[in-house]
Amino acid sequence: QVQLVESGGGLVQAGGSLRLSCAASGTIFSVGIMGWYRQAPGKQRELVATINSIGTTNHADSVKGRFTISRDGAKNMVYLQMNSLKPEDTAIYYCNVHCRSLPTTPWNFYWGQGTQVTVSS
Repeated sequence: QVQLVESGGGLVQAGGSLRLSCAASGTIFSVGIMGWYRQAPGKQRELVATINSIGTTNHADSVKGRFTISRDGAKNMVYLQMNSLKPEDTAIYYCNVHCRSLPTTPWNFYWGQGTQVTVSS
């Protein structure tokens, strides 16, 4: 069983910064790709950034140069550093982790509960 616990988020003024954190806990044998998604009101959930097990990152064009995804040495936490925030970044941000609990069990994607990021103008 795997749970993702997110922290961070909140209200920030345009141009400000926030750092989101997501910790994967439970029975985890291996962690693969990790990512952040976001969903604004009335819009579809969209990919923000991903990072694989060797640190290769991918950032959506809308956040490239402003957001940076990273993961810790234990590969069980993923972060999203958000700088130069804009009102259009306002959304619920979700952590997503690909992992398996045992070497004999299948890999699954897990979602965090989401954390609200609100950027005021």
